[in-house]
Amino acid sequence: MEPEEKIIKGAEELFFRFGVRSVTMDDIAKHLGMSKKTIYQCYKDKDEMVFKLMQVQVQQHEEVFGGIQKNSTNVIEEVFEIMKEISSYLSRINPLLMYELQKYYPKAWALFKGLKENFIQKMVESSINGGKEQGIVRQDTDTKILSRLRMEEVEMAFNPAVYPPDKFNHVEVQMALTEHFLYGICTLKGHKLINKYKQIHEEE
Repeated sequence: MEPEEKIIKGAEELFFRFGVRSVTMDDIAKHLGMSKKTIYQCYKDKDEMVFKLMQVQVQQHEEVFGGIQKNSTNVIEEVFEIMKEISSYLSRINPLLMYELQKYYPKAWALFKGLKENFIQKMVESSINGGKEQGIVRQDTDTKILSRLRMEEVEMAFNPAVYPPDKFNHVEVQMALTEHFLYGICTLKGHKLINKYKQIHEEE
């Protein structure tokens, strides 16, 4: 592993566990067992390190989400598989991480916004339209409006003013908002598929 990769991996472990603001360059050097001089030869400061980490994360998410969409048989399967991936990801990070990125690291946050607006939103639009063709999503669903709503839900779930991390589990919040969104746009056929994936039974 190249030094740059090793440093980013070590920084990721600390940032995910403690958030970004509380982790110092000294902490990263100690965690990696290397000198700060070596770190500064690769990254001029923590801002650059955070930016690089977000670049790596965005690329990984695009690859994983794109693969799930390609291999899913319907929009419900796609959403539940993506939520499994997101839940696994969120379970590894400090709830304040995304908020700190948004507030203190605008360049890194812009990468997340780009992922959301340029990749995920287009993927959601494609999935909604595909769901209409399969009879899973209601034909009267406005794809442009609802895909933007979905993106705002994702971001809102990270807002500590709306869902304080001491009162809400951010994985559960994301799951609840996702299911609420799906039930709202789906036909009866879609509802049955949702219930199948949730392993619940409702009377007709």
